[in-house]
Amino acid sequence: MVVYISFSRFKYLLLMACCVVTSTLAREPTELYLAGYTVIPEPRFVQLTGRSVVISSDWVVDRGGVDSGDIAVRTLLNDMGTLNGLEVRPGQSYSRAIQLNIVPGTVETGKNLRIDQQAYELAIDSEQIRVVGNSSSGLFYGIQTLVQLVKRVPDGRSLLPECTIRDWPTSELRFQHWDTKHHQDRIETLKRYLDWSARFKFNMIGFELEDKFSYPSHPAIGAPGAFTPQQLQEIVDYGLERHIQVVPQIQSPAHMSYVLKHPEFAHLRSDGSNYQICLCDEASYQLIFDMYQDVINASTGVDYFHVSTDEVYYSGICEKCERPYNVENRSLAWVEFVKRAHKFLSERERKMLIWLEYPVLPEHVAMLPSDIIDGVWGNSYMPPRMPSVARRQYLEAEEKKGIRQLAYAAIGSSQYMIFPRYFTEGTRQGHLHAMAEGINNVETIVNPAGVYGAFWNDTGRHCEIYWLGKAIVAQYGWTPGTPSVEQTAASFAKIYYGDSADPNRILQIYSSLQEQSRFFQSSWDLVDSPSLKPKYGDSDSKRPVARKNQTLPPPPLPYKSTLDFEPVYLGRYAELTAKAAQMTERADDLRLQLVASLISVDRNSYSLEVLLSLADFLRHHSVMIASLKQIEDTLTRSKNAAQANAPSAAVELLLQAHALARDIARDRITTFDDLRKVWEKAHYPKGPSVGGRDFLHILDDVKDHWADRRLDLSYLTAPEESIGLEDWATKLAEVIRVYSETNGLSIQDIERELE
Repeated sequence: MVVYISFSRFKYLLLMACCVVTSTLAREPTELYLAGYTVIPEPRFVQLTGRSVVISSDWVVDRGGVDSGDIAVRTLLNDMGTLNGLEVRPGQSYSRAIQLNIVPGTVETGKNLRIDQQAYELAIDSEQIRVVGNSSSGLFYGIQTLVQLVKRVPDGRSLLPECTIRDWPTSELRFQHWDTKHHQDRIETLKRYLDWSARFKFNMIGFELEDKFSYPSHPAIGAPGAFTPQQLQEIVDYGLERHIQVVPQIQSPAHMSYVLKHPEFAHLRSDGSNYQICLCDEASYQLIFDMYQDVINASTGVDYFHVSTDEVYYSGICEKCERPYNVENRSLAWVEFVKRAHKFLSERERKMLIWLEYPVLPEHVAMLPSDIIDGVWGNSYMPPRMPSVARRQYLEAEEKKGIRQLAYAAIGSSQYMIFPRYFTEGTRQGHLHAMAEGINNVETIVNPAGVYGAFWNDTGRHCEIYWLGKAIVAQYGWTPGTPSVEQTAASFAKIYYGDSADPNRILQIYSSLQEQSRFFQSSWDLVDSPSLKPKYGDSDSKRPVARKNQTLPPPPLPYKSTLDFEPVYLGRYAELTAKAAQMTERADDLRLQLVASLISVDRNSYSLEVLLSLADFLRHHSVMIASLKQIEDTLTRSKNAAQANAPSAAVELLLQAHALARDIARDRITTFDDLRKVWEKAHYPKGPSVGGRDFLHILDDVKDHWADRRLDLSYLTAPEESIGLEDWATKLAEVIRVYSETNGLSIQDIERELE
């Protein structure tokens, strides 16, 4: 049989992109992959005969005793058509039939009931395909595997491997994270995300709502246009039908600036900061529990609730507190909040998830309820001045208490970096391997509940760019340790973009975007912001911390009389401008790769539209920096012409420099507008006014999220705007006028050039 996917080629590409293979992960490709078939997550037990089965639209779907409206049946009929171009139809036949059934105990897993129910068996031969689930969820997962296995070959046929598959997950709960603090997705976008989450066999979503829900008990909290209770329930129901629980995740008692920024809640701020609510005021608990109840009412059918407890830096610091503020009382205040939240949620039959971390002390873990779930196991974060507390001390305390954990793996939001660091850079491990290793920790946990893949959006990234990371979480949450990261990444490219996609090209696009994003992040000067008040503090301690702005200086203005100037981009920024020229060339190649892929992929072309919008934005940045050098080159030639007593030539060169600055500004506006239009296909406009309500834009006192800096998406262009090229061009125009008049040149012709 011809193998149409070359593993070695993909592996070479990714290794060249600086991935590293570690001992905790499989190194060799699986037999299924070598046979040319891609599935995420890869099944745990596959027996191949080495033969292929041709499947076509003359096959029928025999649903047996499965209801015709069951999501497994509907998914099979729909996805075979939309993803594979095979219009299979319902019917009964002894041959060329896909037979569906639910038979408890078909696959013996030896695991708990929740895992056992997710097991399935898939048997494929030339006459019959059997998909049997231990329960309805098992059948649904078997269908996802079957649909992904179909591959189209160059002669136009669709093939399946002749095989037997028996499969079930290692992790009972497989979370992915929706962080919507800086954007609001359209409902159809979230439904599409749920469809693809189901294809990757996620069964939990941590939906970090913040102000994107219209809390009926406190309408001021919800941002203009926030989801209504009916809309949230619609999203929840869509997920439940696909065996996914959309679990509300409400930031509390910290990260609450989305609440405490409002004047009506200012009296509840902890120590005056809008970051954290005062835990020594009963009204704080009432407000938080009102919010919990509102979301519970709008998420009927969900068993879990995530209260966050993320980065509660200053619990118990409020002036209303009677106990002295110290390390022990800070921990005790945190514990009291968790216990009270647990009581509230238990009475409403919700299982509670938390981030069990600083500032709670390991010796206080014994005071917590035993049935909470720690959703952040594996995160080793500790502030610099916090006494060193090894993560194992928490685990040991949780083990004694019987608390379960989720293995935690994250793609963080490095400040100002607008694309993930998926691949290793030098000695710094990339997110793909780091997440895989973090999730594989689930096998070292004494009492594991599953995995949590966090995709933080502090820098306002478009969520579409996270699907490669989500594929990693999906794979290793199902079967830790295998296959290799390289295989999973290459499989993702084929599954997400279709058989006609070139995985080499797709993964090179991702790698190139990382490189472009890293240049964007590193190319700015960081200076103290004169317009933003200092932050209240950070995880280290409460103290004023200056906020930083990204900026670069404008080119120098030449003197009106001599046109002399002191170079900047020909001087101390020479290395930066040389790098920008290189990055522009690479950006041109990246754009070609994206445009070629856009017209060739079978599915998810919108994903490539988003990547193209980012590539164009990042290319503009490199062109802008390179153009600043070009402006100075032109000013130098103008100065030389002036010194050579050639005023007309000098003015002509000044006009060229003016045009360059004007063109950069215009291209920024055009490029940004194109990006905004693409992003708003999936998102509602950022910071809108809806129904007569304006978004209240007040920065967090503690956390400095880049995407908070502007009300709308223009936080992306704020650094370039700070250079002030438009103002510089206006001032240069005045230099041109004065120099021209002084040297007796016609000002009318010059004015036409300056229009």
